[in-house]
Amino acid sequence: MSNHVEMGNALFMSYYIFITLLISQYENVKFMRFLNNDFHCFSIRLCGTISIEVILMKKVALIFTGGTIAMKVNSKLQGAVPSVTPSELISTLAEVTEFDNLEPYEFSKLPSPSITPEKMYELKKIVDNYLEHDDYAGVVIVHGTDTLEETAFYLDIVSTHKKPVVITGSMKNASDLGYDGLTNLVSSIKVVMEPHSMQKGVLVVMNYTINAACEVTKTHTLNLDTFKSFDFGPIGIIDDEDVIYFREQTQRKAYKLKNKYNESTFLLKIYAGMTGELIDYYVKQGAKGIVLEALGRGNVPSVMMDAIRDARRKGVEIVIVSRCIGGRVLDSYGYIGGGKDLVNAGCILGGNLSGPKARLLLMTAMENGLKHEDLIDIFTM
Repeated sequence: MSNHVEMGNALFMSYYIFITLLISQYENVKFMRFLNNDFHCFSIRLCGTISIEVILMKKVALIFTGGTIAMKVNSKLQGAVPSVTPSELISTLAEVTEFDNLEPYEFSKLPSPSITPEKMYELKKIVDNYLEHDDYAGVVIVHGTDTLEETAFYLDIVSTHKKPVVITGSMKNASDLGYDGLTNLVSSIKVVMEPHSMQKGVLVVMNYTINAACEVTKTHTLNLDTFKSFDFGPIGIIDDEDVIYFREQTQRKAYKLKNKYNESTFLLKIYAGMTGELIDYYVKQGAKGIVLEALGRGNVPSVMMDAIRDARRKGVEIVIVSRCIGGRVLDSYGYIGGGKDLVNAGCILGGNLSGPKARLLLMTAMENGLKHEDLIDIFTM
């Protein structure tokens, strides 16, 4: 990949080139709309009379991690497995679109359940290598949908660039009728090329909608319209050739954390009658942090409180979020195990983050050296 990036200037003239002679006013407007982000433009005057405008399109990096989008059904295994290469996807795209500015990079061939924080850490470095070069308008990451929102959120909290990073995938594999992979890829490329996509952090593009990484979650095991931001709605859509933004992200925070994480942060989902056994176990295993997906507004069974207080005395950071799909946690209840009791015990309220996202933020923030008071600030900023 580094060779590709370093050769960017040498290959500058291999960009997709529009040469216009006496173009109409409408066409000029259509070309010029992308000049801020995705094109280099200059004019050549021939014989002092004819002006040729040359517009050189910036490249879009396509980073392939794997996922359903690159799978087909294997008849022997009777299930979808990795089968489609990045070059095959690019070739298919070339048959149905006019994009000639795509730079593929195969990061992995992993189904998304195999994407770990270590892989996210490595992916962030690859993304930065592209974003740091002016030849690239931005990056599209092709990813499985099961953990897509987690990778998107991790990349968002360690984001330091203003260029767009879009993550996409598909709900159907390439053997299925209604395969949505190509549509989502095309939509994602359009979003990267749209100048209004700058400084919006990491975006999730699926099924013609644009969602913020900090707000979106996968809501259905099968539906193509699975990625939703329940409390807020999408920030925009892709409509034909247009990328339309409705609003800014409500929950976007400029965390700007360094690309670090620890493997000693755990997530527990609270259920009726749960005891503190698992908290005790993780503390004995050397846990640095625990996220509790609590009940309702942010409450736990009273029998868990001894284990929670013991963990806090031993320096384990505990963040409280809700197992509900919408709404935030708040210390509304003062009974034993209620939100007020948890805060008094030293737990941190995690707003309306989901459990998986709160875990990623906690493990990254702690590895960045943030202490308890700083963690309170970052979860409430």
